[in-house]
Amino acid sequence: MFFSAKSKGFFVDFSDSAVFCARTNALAGPLVVEELKECPLGDDGALADTLKQLQPKKGQGGYLHAVCGVYPAKRLVRRATIEPRRVKEAGYLNDTAATQFRIEPDKYTLAMVTATEGLDYDVSKTPGKEVVFCGLPTEDIAVLQESILAKGIYPTRLELGTVATVGALADYLNFSKSKTPTLVLELGMNSTHSFIVSTGGLDASRPIPQGLDSMIPVVQKELGLKDEESARKLFFSNTFDFTGMGPALIKKLLKELQSSIGFYEVQTGQSIGQVMCTHLPPKLGWLENSIAGQLGVGVLKLDLVSWLQARQITLSDEASATPFDGRWLGLFSLMAQYHAAVSDKK
Repeated sequence: MFFSAKSKGFFVDFSDSAVFCARTNALAGPLVVEELKECPLGDDGALADTLKQLQPKKGQGGYLHAVCGVYPAKRLVRRATIEPRRVKEAGYLNDTAATQFRIEPDKYTLAMVTATEGLDYDVSKTPGKEVVFCGLPTEDIAVLQESILAKGIYPTRLELGTVATVGALADYLNFSKSKTPTLVLELGMNSTHSFIVSTGGLDASRPIPQGLDSMIPVVQKELGLKDEESARKLFFSNTFDFTGMGPALIKKLLKELQSSIGFYEVQTGQSIGQVMCTHLPPKLGWLENSIAGQLGVGVLKLDLVSWLQARQITLSDEASATPFDGRWLGLFSLMAQYHAAVSDKK
């Protein structure tokens, strides 16, 4: 089957657990998702095969032109309160970023969006005080682009997948009329990005210095293994049930989460009602249940099909037959447009 690449849309989400790909019949809604594919993380051969399946006839320059979502290790997605009367002062916003986030703003490419609507922050208008700083080190952008090009993909749009996912989840909570804020966790190897999302947008954000790697020494100790490498292999395999060990493995992470949640609840008077871990591979899915259980809340179960339909995104029969879960939200968030959500809020 051959088709004009210009009439199709391609989306690729490079998450921390896998690479998720889609071909659609258009770049903007209303659109139909024709095919969905998942590739193992780090398997460039499998990704190359997937790209050939998605686009049998090579695109311009031999690249698949796609909208890409990325999650660089040093990504910055942080909510902050600023002083609107000072935003036009030279250096104020950079000083704020440097002070609150401990970064060197001159080395970052940064943007600001409103914390409630996710719109570009316009200093020429009457600005609000609740914003989200988004960005990453400038030198990392070039590295990311080269890495994606090396995989045979030309990024027509490069998005921070975290920003897109948080926006999609806020929209989903409005769509589903959820009344309770959701704790969203992106568990990486060395750190965890923690967010509290509600129908009002991004309510809180915090990076936590504990990730999956911090659980390896606990596995070694609990199971009496000879070294951390053995513990690591066992932890990331699918051959041992770690469910009963969950509370011990997440003890440090849980302490940080409880601190963040406690501060949020005191500040807002609202309680966290559910948890969602967006990047966990299926074999580590038990971690999400363990975290939710220790916090005394439930796990958010998404009805993605209904939400997509409400955003004028339809799944073909072939795409519908693909088993997908909450990990795919990042991919779908690259496609969704939220102007249709206004009626929901009203």
